[in-house]
Amino acid sequence: MPTPPLAGGTAGPAHLRPLIDTVLTALHDGATRRNGPLPAGGPDTVTQHLLRTTGLLIPDHGTGAHHALRTLVTALAEGAADPAHPHCAAHLHTPPLALAAAADLAASALNPSMDSWDQAPAASALETALTTALATEIYPHAPQPDALVTTGGTEANQLALLLARERHGPVQTICAANAHHSITRAAWLLGLPRPVVIPAPAGVMDLPALRDALLRNDGPLLVTATAGTTDTGRIDPLTDIADLTTTHGAELHIDAAYGGPLLFSPTHRHALRSLHRAHSVTLDLHKLGWQPASAGILAVPHHHHLDVLHHHAPYLNADDDTDAGLPDLLGRSLRTTRRPDALKIAVTLQALGRDGLAELVDRTLTTAHHLADLIDADPALELYDRPTISTVLFRPTHTDDTTVATIRRTLLDRGHAVLGRAHTDQGLWLKATLLNPHTTPDDLRSLLTLVTHAHTGATKEGSTPR
Repeated sequence: MPTPPLAGGTAGPAHLRPLIDTVLTALHDGATRRNGPLPAGGPDTVTQHLLRTTGLLIPDHGTGAHHALRTLVTALAEGAADPAHPHCAAHLHTPPLALAAAADLAASALNPSMDSWDQAPAASALETALTTALATEIYPHAPQPDALVTTGGTEANQLALLLARERHGPVQTICAANAHHSITRAAWLLGLPRPVVIPAPAGVMDLPALRDALLRNDGPLLVTATAGTTDTGRIDPLTDIADLTTTHGAELHIDAAYGGPLLFSPTHRHALRSLHRAHSVTLDLHKLGWQPASAGILAVPHHHHLDVLHHHAPYLNADDDTDAGLPDLLGRSLRTTRRPDALKIAVTLQALGRDGLAELVDRTLTTAHHLADLIDADPALELYDRPTISTVLFRPTHTDDTTVATIRRTLLDRGHAVLGRAHTDQGLWLKATLLNPHTTPDDLRSLLTLVTHAHTGATKEGSTPR
């Protein structure tokens, strides 16, 4: 077998073109065979079909590039939960824009490693320009705002707690019950005290409870607020929280992994008022930014806040190289080797511009409100509340938690829909996290019909109505 060609260099594109054609055909064929938001049959059926289809993954003799691509990509697409399908709406799992995926291909072909300038000359310059631009969106009046590219909201939140620890020592974190699980995990990982968790009875941080927690706890304090909760999409009262942290001398981190892109919408950016008052902000553009994962951001109001991340490895950032003007990239992440995720984000921002991004955000949020209207108008369905961003909780009326859970699993098993689940003080709800800007009113009506039919089946099987 001849030596396989490479993706880079002047000859790389010619080698890639026929392979990409094979991949695109396989993606189409797999999606056609699946013919829905996810494969039917559940985990065992999907696993058995995949293994039958793909055959030996490490054969004695290779099958060749086109055969392997055709076989494995088709199998993966056929067995995918496809966020581009309007009935795949369980999680903060976005359908990526085609242009962002195309940019990601270029990043893979060029393969810059963002741990030293001599591995990524242009990519490091692009990342610096992009992170400055995004940080300026969040901190428009800060003198020298900066940001880091992360693998997502979890890593960004971990970095936020790390920066606070390095500034003040073992900070005591205060968060609400609606906070992302990564806050508690980050405190554990960093050896910090377990977070003080205060109530969120209406889905957002309770302000009197926050005031009491700030009064009761000593030492350096870090309050973490949320702009776009995972369960309901609610946004904490950011201005009131910022006022309290200022009064009591605490720092503030805002996890805007979900809601951050509202900044690009003149219609909805008011929901993030006071975002700029945080000492750090998490943003995750592989949620409401339509990027392929990963595309996380941690922003700070001044680049010196990131100085504590500096790390020295002579083979990557020798002092004399740095003194001679070669940029030092090791302080830009806790990772060493990392992909140039800035490219796809920059391509998207430049291609769409502010008005294009605003249109996507506005259309998606309008779709969520339309779904809420449909639920409100149907006496067989119950709406939890009007959506804050694009998350809609609902369930059949007079239904117990067991039936709600059964409906969700029935839809999954049949391959009809991917809906999430969320607990509130009122019990279990089906969760539709709408992130597909191409979803139509007909798509929403057919989704609700699927839920109603699944409910009828679950009730006949013996679930007890509430």
